[in-house]
Amino acid sequence: MQRLLVTGGAGFIGSNFVHYVMSTTDHHVTVLDKLTYAGNEESLTHLPAERFQFVKGDICDQPLVDELVAAHDVVVHYAAESHNDNSLHDPRPFLDTNIIGTYTLIEAARKRNKRFHHISTDEVYGDLELDDPERFTEQTPYNPSSPYSSTKAGSDLLVRAWVRSFGLQATISNCSNNYGPYQHVEKFIPRQITNVIDGIRPKLYGMGENVRDWIHANDHSSAVLAIIAKGRIGETYLIGADGEKNNKDVVELILKHMGQSPDAYDHVVDRPGHDLRYAIDSTKLRDELGWEPQFSNFDAGIEDTIAWYRDNEEWWRPQKAATEAKYKVQGQ
Repeated sequence: MQRLLVTGGAGFIGSNFVHYVMSTTDHHVTVLDKLTYAGNEESLTHLPAERFQFVKGDICDQPLVDELVAAHDVVVHYAAESHNDNSLHDPRPFLDTNIIGTYTLIEAARKRNKRFHHISTDEVYGDLELDDPERFTEQTPYNPSSPYSSTKAGSDLLVRAWVRSFGLQATISNCSNNYGPYQHVEKFIPRQITNVIDGIRPKLYGMGENVRDWIHANDHSSAVLAIIAKGRIGETYLIGADGEKNNKDVVELILKHMGQSPDAYDHVVDRPGHDLRYAIDSTKLRDELGWEPQFSNFDAGIEDTIAWYRDNEEWWRPQKAATEAKYKVQGQ
């Protein structure tokens, strides 16, 4: 059994990781989460008390971070400000959490020679043309386009520098867009699902041609566990499940599964600097570590995700009105 400290474990991807670890290993997990709007302690219910602990706190709080890192074997760093629209409106929290927070954690891990895994995003690579056959690899140059992606790129580079300069026992993973349970309704897929549940037409940025490479959160979780167990220190691994879909196709698929006409959505003003296409080449992860995604059927994954939001209205309902009011002000 290992003792894992999971930062941001009450957020979407972090909470899915915690549930996955609890159901597939005998590890002990402590979650450190500030519980900002994107963190929800209700995402961590029904976990075995003898193997799980929750600590409300800030990853920028050095004394707290030092104490928790010292008591654990592995730090799995999910905590991040992660919404592009929010970063365009107010970049400062992204600098605080993604840069200073990461620095605080890697310093604590360095001092105690703890294993550290840093969760990042494919958005650090910028975007690809819609008709470009290429995909992102571990050698793709960084080219971030928003305050969010630039601060994530900065945090990646901090981890790399601490590995080289100080011997930090760290790995990095950059993952494509996740979907699944426990995702805040401000995000693309749950926003459209919950809109349809509420009788509201889904909203599509621009013409909906932007392409994302979708992966189920459970597949992301299994990949992270594989990297922690078998990944080479100092290496970066890209995580993807060959799930490229444009936003228009995703909305129409959601509408189909929810019994609506496939054109029952509205076009809204596009976000500034909206990246065109992300696509992940996960060959290194698959070849080196033997990882394979289990949720390769996006159609079935969307159907399961819709069922989760239908069955868990009490989880997302408190977030919905405020989220839609904010988007209305933005014309989105």
